[in-house]
Amino acid sequence: MVLQDDSTKYIQGNILEILSEGGLERIGDAIQILLNAAMLAEREKHLGAGPYERTEARTTHANGFKPKTIKTRVGEIPLAVPQTRDGKFYPNCLEKGQRSEKALTLAIAEMYLQGVSTRKVMSITQELCGFEVSSASVSKATSQLDELFSSWRERLDRFRYVYLDARYENVREGGVVIDQAVLVAVGVSESGKREVLGVSVELSEAEIHWRKFLHSLQHRGLHGVQMFISDDHAGLKAARKAVFPAVPWQRCQYHLQQNAQKHVPKQEMKLQVAADIRNIFNAPDGKEAERLLSKTVASYEKTAPRLSNWMAENIPEGLTVFKLPAKHRIRTRTTNGVERLNKEIKRRTRVVSIFPNSAHACD
Repeated sequence: MVLQDDSTKYIQGNILEILSEGGLERIGDAIQILLNAAMLAEREKHLGAGPYERTEARTTHANGFKPKTIKTRVGEIPLAVPQTRDGKFYPNCLEKGQRSEKALTLAIAEMYLQGVSTRKVMSITQELCGFEVSSASVSKATSQLDELFSSWRERLDRFRYVYLDARYENVREGGVVIDQAVLVAVGVSESGKREVLGVSVELSEAEIHWRKFLHSLQHRGLHGVQMFISDDHAGLKAARKAVFPAVPWQRCQYHLQQNAQKHVPKQEMKLQVAADIRNIFNAPDGKEAERLLSKTVASYEKTAPRLSNWMAENIPEGLTVFKLPAKHRIRTRTTNGVERLNKEIKRRTRVVSIFPNSAHACD
């Protein structure tokens, strides 16, 4: 059955819900298409004839549509409820669709990820209606869904800031369980809205995999990026320079502070070092930040020379954010936003200890 709720599809649907907060807000459009198609099929059965069909089995005639708005987890969805002249028809699939909203979302997730076909749309429609539906009855819905999903996948436009991060999931490959990297890109549009731009499951965070991922975003039309924000990773850094060489990079300030602690020679120095770095990052402007950095580097030259050298080489990578308007800095100086997304995904995927393959991990 298409609308079954097994553990894999549960994960798939939950991740789709997370992504809907950042760019797949048109899930409601897909539900609208499917429910409208199911209601039309159910009215056709009630009429005993198709559109413009002359048959002795006809019991009554179609009589337009009545607008109806239903409330769902993805927002209010306007529907066109088919009417009949005898006034005796009301689609059972509408009530069933509302009861099975979660399962319906999972079915949409599957089609979004695996592609739309008449067979899949027919299966969902038959599940909603409770009887066999012809391919002709769902052909229009199939075409509409295909167009909708294509627009989702190719929707990239101008995004001012792009956050890049990765996390790992246990995935079974060739009978062996291995850790695979889930690469994630989150963009901030001109209007300030955050959207998930792409997700890709790869063998690792090596340059070749990050480059492939960034190329896919570029080919989908990503442009107008004013800054990338990410942690320091050799593979990601090399890929970013190769694909988007002219776009400035902001190294995550939170991770910089964490990394600095590894170079502090004495435990009793750690609090002071952390405070000094915070003062640099909290400077009112770039000029003051550079002055504080120079002063701090000099203050540790004798007591912690390795730390001093590390600061001089690495801290400037966290100061790119000072080129932005002051009101934009607070949310662009770290990767906290995309990391919160990854933590939420992890919370929901924890119930699946091992994904059966990389496609399900990407789901």
